[in-house]
Amino acid sequence: MTTTAENQQTPDHSHAHAPEHTPRLNMAKLAPEAYKAVLALEIASKKGLDPSLVELVKIRASQINHCAFCLDMHTKDAIAAGESVERIVQLGAWEESRHFYTEKELAAIELTEAVTVLTDGFVPDEVYEKAAAHFEERELAQLITVIATINVWNRFGVTTRMVPGHYKPGMYKA
Repeated sequence: MTTTAENQQTPDHSHAHAPEHTPRLNMAKLAPEAYKAVLALEIASKKGLDPSLVELVKIRASQINHCAFCLDMHTKDAIAAGESVERIVQLGAWEESRHFYTEKELAAIELTEAVTVLTDGFVPDEVYEKAAAHFEERELAQLITVIATINVWNRFGVTTRMVPGHYKPGMYKA
């Protein structure tokens, strides 16, 4: 600890961070047709949806799936697009911080969790109906596609151990 002029202690941040892991393989290079197909799905899935909502959904699914690479990417993209740090931080505890989100966003976040986890083998009717009440059918279809697509990316990222921390907003224009 170091001491400031006012005799207050400040933390010592000089300790080295843990070493960065290396990725297991590069999906884009080793399975380019599959990678390009998911990228095309990614581009198509977002059409007609609010970009901020899309990023919130991607962040929430990535939190659930523990995809550090996607969390890095989508939090940076969300901030670059004007999303508040506060709303991003609170997303992991959205049920206790509902007041940060609109009812439509809450319906999308809840649907994201149901589609991402699927532990009961289905999306509960009440969750689906809540989302259907806030989204037109075409929008709902797009939202479901966004959720499915981020889950594909999360599984690529987690399985291949994609390395977070190097992404710059807009780096992969999709």
